[in-house]
Amino acid sequence: MDDNKENKMSLNLDPQIAGGSYANLAIISHSRSEFVIDFASSLPGLPGPKINNRIVMSPEHTKRLLNALAENVGKYEAQFGTIMLDGAPKGATFNLADMMPNGGAKS
Repeated sequence: MDDNKENKMSLNLDPQIAGGSYANLAIISHSRSEFVIDFASSLPGLPGPKINNRIVMSPEHTKRLLNALAENVGKYEAQFGTIMLDGAPKGATFNLADMMPNGGAKS
């Protein structure tokens, strides 16, 4: 077997998915067995963030995604320059309950 051969995968992209969806907010939670990433958009004039997509992944696949994102951000910055995060401290997180009415308390 030739070690230089690339592994190729054939992907099918449904036309309804091809357009994608916009997200400017990601809410991440986890348990021992899975990570849940909710992608949302918060736009002016709308009552609050709307979750557009939810992705559930195993911890192993989440770490692979983390590594792939880090690699691709590095490639992007090498080509286009550093991505500046004005106004947002590094590692900025928030408590999801703070965004919910009544602090997330059940009525």
